[in-house]
Amino acid sequence: MNRSLLALLAGALLASCAIAPQVPAAPETHPGQREFARELAAEARATRPDLTEARINAILDGARKQPGIIAAMTRPAEARPWRDYRPIFLTEARIAQGAAFWREHAALLEPIASEYGVPPEIIVAIIGVETSYGRNTGSWRALDALATLAFHYPPRAAYFRGELKRLLLLPDGTFPMPLGEIRGSYAGAMGLPQFMPTSYATWAVDHDGDGRIDLWNSHADIFASVAKYFIDHGWQPGAPVTDRARPTDGAIEPERDGFRPIHSVGALAAAGFPIGLARDPATPATLVRLEGEAGPEFWVTYQNFFVITRYNRSPLYAMAVHQLSEAIAGRYRADLAAR
Repeated sequence: MNRSLLALLAGALLASCAIAPQVPAAPETHPGQREFARELAAEARATRPDLTEARINAILDGARKQPGIIAAMTRPAEARPWRDYRPIFLTEARIAQGAAFWREHAALLEPIASEYGVPPEIIVAIIGVETSYGRNTGSWRALDALATLAFHYPPRAAYFRGELKRLLLLPDGTFPMPLGEIRGSYAGAMGLPQFMPTSYATWAVDHDGDGRIDLWNSHADIFASVAKYFIDHGWQPGAPVTDRARPTDGAIEPERDGFRPIHSVGALAAAGFPIGLARDPATPATLVRLEGEAGPEFWVTYQNFFVITRYNRSPLYAMAVHQLSEAIAGRYRADLAAR
């Protein structure tokens, strides 16, 4: 075959390749989904080789964007002032139900609370604020919630991408139901204590020893998981949470570093915020201002208050949990004394 013919054939081949139809990439159900699947599959290769890129995409193709979730993210209860937030949780019904919940589970709750060093009323109050003692654990599919926020809510996309990855990385059989049937809050929090996937992976406890962690049905797992979360975040057994301060004339509010106790009781008293109690002046503390019904309320808060804000970063949430726990403990002990 001469060189002219070879060149002609080669040219024809190149031309046919140039005009060959290109196979279009499969459309994404969510923007950025394919890249996410590639990242996660690479991260999972060592520990979850079964979690392939194709499997991840198949799971995410079944997740639906939920506009209602995005709407809920824009109007959190914590955006309200304390005078409006407190009545949501400090109700007669929630206090009475909390005391009844404690009584019902006392034989299980109290030994776990003692083992971890976290008061039973704190464990009960967390469950009461989060899910009304299990009455409302959420109706959104966790996959829908996390996919919606990871791919369709730019302000918090990085955080929720991480939580979605963590959910998918949890071993098969982790939950008491299939992955697609898990339901929780609009943010993807699950079970009675409303654990996000990272919390589930890090602090959830199989306290009943049945080989899985069930934060919907196993109260042993539920109580121990909340207690472990608190202890691992620095809860100090027997230490105070907060004290009301009565500012003096000329009081000057000190700077804060979030809710970390970076000052001391003595320093806050010297700044014009005494608490009127015999606390060690060297006790680490900070000052929190809340907008109450009668005007500003000033609270000296300690390490244990800071720990509650690790569960939910809002000081309103932390104060509601604390005050609800006090009310539940008072009701529980009054009911015992009345028997």
